[in-house]
Amino acid sequence: MEMTEIVECIPNFSTSDPKTVEAILNQLKKIKNAHLLDYTFDSYYNRLVVSIIGNKESALNAALNMSLKAVELIDMRKHKGQHPRLGAVDVVPFVPIKKVTLDDCAQLARKFGKELAEKTGVPVYLYGAAQPDPTRRDLDWIREGEYEKLATMIAKPERKPDFGQAKFIAKSGATIAGARKIMVGFNVNLGTADLSAAKKIAKALHSGKGGFTNVKAMAAVVPEKNITQIGMSIHDFEKTPLYRVFEVIKIECARYNVPIVGSEFCGMAPLKALIDVADYYLKIDNLTEDRILEIAISNALEKGDSFE
Repeated sequence: MEMTEIVECIPNFSTSDPKTVEAILNQLKKIKNAHLLDYTFDSYYNRLVVSIIGNKESALNAALNMSLKAVELIDMRKHKGQHPRLGAVDVVPFVPIKKVTLDDCAQLARKFGKELAEKTGVPVYLYGAAQPDPTRRDLDWIREGEYEKLATMIAKPERKPDFGQAKFIAKSGATIAGARKIMVGFNVNLGTADLSAAKKIAKALHSGKGGFTNVKAMAAVVPEKNITQIGMSIHDFEKTPLYRVFEVIKIECARYNVPIVGSEFCGMAPLKALIDVADYYLKIDNLTEDRILEIAISNALEKGDSFE
């Protein structure tokens, strides 16, 4: 695949129904130059997270196609899940990867929001770099009360959506669109079914509750495994590296006598974040991206080096 510009888009949909998931993903196939990187869904969050890349046009069109299908198929009146959410199409971030700026992605988010609202009537809020008002940029602020209190919250003058009418749509809720830097989605599994302990650990990490500035964290039950999970979004992993977050989790788990039994990435893991972890735990000197074999080969080929 040859692209002069690359945008990543990670739409989050409020469903874990396999047929609905398939129908949403099928919309991506209709868009030229849009490519699926990854998708995950589960019943305990009741959420589908999709990672796609494309150029500015194809990423926008793919996100719109999938979102229109999600609005058609998902009924929020029947939705239950542990992850905070506002609507059928919950959040749609655009992320600059190559030869694209954060401002470019902010413009894409605004185009997405405007078109989705016009085609479906679903109200859309902007967040992150796409939101010109700094008091409205935070996801926690937008999601306050979640879907269950949206009818009350959207009627408040200060919470008028950026696109669409300030009207509660019971079937679809509202959508959040925005632009941000590359983020790390990281979940840590705890060997306890005690949600209260997991919530205390998550609170120690969450930015709005005394934790790390660049981390949002929540606790959830994973019923099929009889464990709990700390789900995290690390919004600036260069300022708040993954190993530092993990070390604090270890300290908090020891405090509550809770074992760590595993971890996972949600979506794609940035190489820089993994290098930081290797550098810290293995005490490697001068480990940089260009010393990774696959990256060095890719760079050599991109420069046009001959192997003949």
